[in-house]
Amino acid sequence: MTNANASFSPMEHSDQFRAQLEILEKLGHAQVGVANDLTEFDEETECLLRQTFGNVNEFVETYALATMAEAEALVNLPESAQESLSQDLPQKALQQRRQVLHAAVAELEHLEKGEAEA
Repeated sequence: MTNANASFSPMEHSDQFRAQLEILEKLGHAQVGVANDLTEFDEETECLLRQTFGNVNEFVETYALATMAEAEALVNLPESAQESLSQDLPQKALQQRRQVLHAAVAELEHLEKGEAEA
């Protein structure tokens, strides 16, 4: 089971990841200056992942691959089989980032549910 940082509750962490998802959505719709904003976003997100799950965790590794659009085998992307080989790699990388963040939120919600039951 994932070992979330004990200094914050999973609820606080899940809120942070939801906020990151909102920022990612805005970046995905922006057209100018996205590369610099996305680099800063990735640094913040990787830091958040490390603080929440630890330095050696599947989310940290998968997110790093997602930034390069190479996490397809590690995240569930059902639409990837339907798209042509000439798909837009920046869009693919955004989708993979989104999938990793959604998975982190789901994990934290699971931990939160466990805390509520305890």
